[in-house]
Amino acid sequence: MSQLNAPFTGGPTLNDGVTMPWLGLGVWQTKDGDEVIRAVKAAVETGYRSIDTAAGYNNEEGVGQAIRECGVPREELFITTKVRNPDQGYESTLKAFEVSRKKLGLEQIDLYLIHWPVAGKYKDTWKALIHLQKEGLVKSIGVSNFQTHHLQDIIDDSGVVPVVDQVEFHPLLTQRELLKYTREHDIQLEAWSPLMQGNLDLPLLKELAERYGKTVAQIVLRWDLQQGVITIPKSVHAERIIENAGFFDFTLSDDDVKAIEDLNQNHRFGPDPDNFNF
Repeated sequence: MSQLNAPFTGGPTLNDGVTMPWLGLGVWQTKDGDEVIRAVKAAVETGYRSIDTAAGYNNEEGVGQAIRECGVPREELFITTKVRNPDQGYESTLKAFEVSRKKLGLEQIDLYLIHWPVAGKYKDTWKALIHLQKEGLVKSIGVSNFQTHHLQDIIDDSGVVPVVDQVEFHPLLTQRELLKYTREHDIQLEAWSPLMQGNLDLPLLKELAERYGKTVAQIVLRWDLQQGVITIPKSVHAERIIENAGFFDFTLSDDDVKAIEDLNQNHRFGPDPDNFNF
């Protein structure tokens, strides 16, 4: 683990040698245009350097505009986007990537992910991502919402290990088997919906927030960090974006990390990758 107390600049080195920030801004359900532009600019002004979007979020153009206008050099930013489920397959993924790249207005994407493991297609989609990386159009390639068997499937088929698996991960869904697998295979786990889509009203988290003098959100995000999990909380409010970044200046005790882990109920707020109508 690298620089667990370094806001914005610290981050893990992925299995391809690229460094990725611990904290990013997620823009799921953020409207294209003014809303996403304001959110991205507020995040960058706060110090965030990682922005996570997807073709399926329909806001890549706004993210691209914010990147161009934010005043921070492109090389200091880490931009993730994802291929939509209907676009999966080898040739269709290559075409979809060009659409995303144009909307973002970028020569190169830092991290390109398969959004969901669409049965019968994700292996060919992965081969397309490998091609894009070889062509230098993408720095790093990974997946999202893949379970251990999906990961093993593409590794066995291609011999190429994803750098990242971005999944739903939070105190009510601790994904222990997946976390163990990704650690063993040098795949970086990344948490979407780390704040449980606002369902933070848990007595233990409130008690810890009071004891550490932090917000409940900061407790949860620190818990992610201490397990070596990248986190991308979503917000469109500047004050919340700033607040969400305030988890680098304290450390949870091992007992408290374990107590949060024990809240697990295998509860998903989003779809189950194994039972999802793609």
